[in-house]
Order: sequence, then structure tokens, then C-alpha cells
Amino acid sequence: MNCLNEIKENLRKFALARDWGQFHSPKNLSMALAGEAGELLEVFQWLTEEQSRHLTQEQRKAAVEEMADVFLYLLRLADQMDVDLLEAATRKIKINESKYPEDKVRGSSKKYTEY
Repeated sequence: MNCLNEIKENLRKFALARDWGQFHSPKNLSMALAGEAGELLEVFQWLTEEQSRHLTQEQRKAAVEEMADVFLYLLRLADQMDVDLLEAATRKIKINESKYPEDKVRGSSKKYTEY
């Protein structure tokens, strides 16, 4: 069993022990995920680009905790929808490679529809 599956199993057990499965629909989990992503955004809100690259110890701790929350909700959502995130991510990277060929987008932040 890989680490991702172990965490997924721990999340299942955690939710089961609290009888939270009834609340863990894809709709609710995606909304919770969005909320946690918003909390991550708050860590960086109003910071300059430079400040965002050099967080204080307190800011970094908050960012790490929010990233963990985002990750856990995403993993729980994937479990509920029977999605292999590693496989989906690998497939998406290949799609992005074809949408964003190096020779056309290197150094540009434009969306693939704009070049």
C-alpha cells in the first residue's frame, strides 16, 4: 500500500468513527475544499510577490496547515468518487504538455487559447 492509500484509509476511518460519511457527498466535500482553498488564499492576501516567497514562520505554519486541509479534502473527495488522483494527475500533465508546448509558451503566462 502506498502512502496516499494509507492516508486515504486513515481518512475513511476518521470519518467512519465520527459518522461523517453521511455528510461527505461530492457536493459537500467540494464545497469544503473550496472553503479551505479560500483559507489558504487568506495567508497570502495583501502580500507582495516577494513577501509571498519569504513568509514569516507564523505565515508558513498557517500556509502548511491550510495546504494539508486542501489536500485532505481533495483526497477524501477522490475516495468518494473512486478517482485515482495519481493516475489523474499523470494524465493531466500529459494533456497540459500538449496544450502548452515549450517552444510556444516558454516564459509566458498566457493561457493556451491566447498564443
